[in-house]
Amino acid sequence: MSQGGPGIELDTSLGYMLKAAASALHSAMEAVLRPLGMTITHYACLELLAQRPGLSNSELARGTFVTRQSMNVLLQALERQGLVVRPEQAPVGRARPTELTARGRRQLKVASAAVRRVEQDMLANLDISEQDQMRRLLTACIASLTEPPASAT
Repeated sequence: MSQGGPGIELDTSLGYMLKAAASALHSAMEAVLRPLGMTITHYACLELLAQRPGLSNSELARGTFVTRQSMNVLLQALERQGLVVRPEQAPVGRARPTELTARGRRQLKVASAAVRRVEQDMLANLDISEQDQMRRLLTACIASLTEPPASAT
């Protein structure tokens, strides 16, 4: 509860509630990925590569919300584990496209099933209409914070 001064009511602050939900989701995902020897970033990288083969280090970093340096360290580890391959030299420019190996696809299949169960648990008390509404509302919130405001005419 607020003491009457400036601030927000944490119980009703949507930003705070979103952060709490994200934190709970993060913890639940970590819990199912850890036994597989994976982190959330590791999983997200493999998932992105399955959906968009050939992404560069920079593209993967943006898609997983980490720095290029962190992604480069992860990609080197994934290469050593035989989960991804990158050419020795970039075919054009400096970007080295990354692709999943068969082993990477197998690991991703197991991890995706575990992550899907976490998401199903998170949404278990929402019907399909509520889930669709949540997607629309979150998309609108993201757009409001990431896209330039529409110019007033």
